[in-house]
Amino acid sequence: QVQLVESGGGLVQPGGSLRLSCAASGIIFSIYAMGWYRQAPGKQRELVATITSGGTTNYVDSVKGRFIIARDNAKKMVYLQMNNLKPEDTAVYYCNIRRGTTWSSGEYDSWGQGTQVTVSS
Repeated sequence: QVQLVESGGGLVQPGGSLRLSCAASGIIFSIYAMGWYRQAPGKQRELVATITSGGTTNYVDSVKGRFIIARDNAKKMVYLQMNNLKPEDTAVYYCNIRRGTTWSSGEYDSWGQGTQVTVSS
């Protein structure tokens, strides 16, 4: 059974950095594209960044130049390095398995518990 476990969230001041981690199990991790998502209070969950099995990355415009997605296939891990954080980045962050390699591919219904990121002074 697929399991995704996110970690690394916390409280950070504006301009600070955090590195989120996602541990995957129950899948042949190396063949799947992965994504990071976030959901702010009162808002819909949004896709933030994707990475293909080969390492091609893509980002929503609001985080381009600030966030970096990476993966370690041997460890079955996907990471999100978040720099120059802003209050509007406050959300619960989730990773998930993508159904394809394009931004509109969608994802499988295998959500973890997420990790809270709060950006506040």
